[in-house]
Amino acid sequence: MDNKILIAEDEANIRRVVVSTLMKAGYHTIEACDGKDALDKFEQNPDIILVVLDVMMPWLNGYQVCEQIREQSSVPILMLTALDGETDEVNGLNSGADDYVSKPFSSSILVARVQSLLRRTSVGNKENLEMGSITLRYRERMVTVNGERIMLTPKEFDLLYFFMQNKNLVLTRDQILASVWDADYFGEDRTVDTHIKCLRSKLGECGKYIVTLRKVGYKFEHQQ
Repeated sequence: MDNKILIAEDEANIRRVVVSTLMKAGYHTIEACDGKDALDKFEQNPDIILVVLDVMMPWLNGYQVCEQIREQSSVPILMLTALDGETDEVNGLNSGADDYVSKPFSSSILVARVQSLLRRTSVGNKENLEMGSITLRYRERMVTVNGERIMLTPKEFDLLYFFMQNKNLVLTRDQILASVWDADYFGEDRTVDTHIKCLRSKLGECGKYIVTLRKVGYKFEHQQ
């Protein structure tokens, strides 16, 4: 099965809704009822293409599960949360999540976000890029800074690739959303800012290449 999704949610009713929704959309699903169960199921099924994680779970919470998955895999991770606020988003993204869906959510929104995330993280015939101390190898989905590999989420990888492709060009938040998140993304400008904040942190000294243009957007500044 090449379309297997792991759903980790401790509330049985919500888990059944998510499973039913994704099965109707044509995906195969694996269920986990807590954080420990999620890690066990993930290790037992190396062909999982996407993970849906609830934030608040027993034994291990969604952030902890996400961090442990990220130590071994760059599989796309979508988090389900009833929490609201930038701090919660930053915590999730720093843990390695790619996107959030806030409860309550509609079935159509969930499927759209899953499909968009899978499209954006699929490997295509794209070029490798090297700028300054950053080397991006697209087919391996790998980024190194000063020769040291850094672990990016799939969304952070796509964001960096988009910036490097468009170096020295002014990019508005709308342009970034449309290109990196796809036109079917239902989100806010804050989503772009939050991901860029996390990406800068992981790039270390090279984070300075991403320049904020107040009231306009961002620019990846680098002169060869």
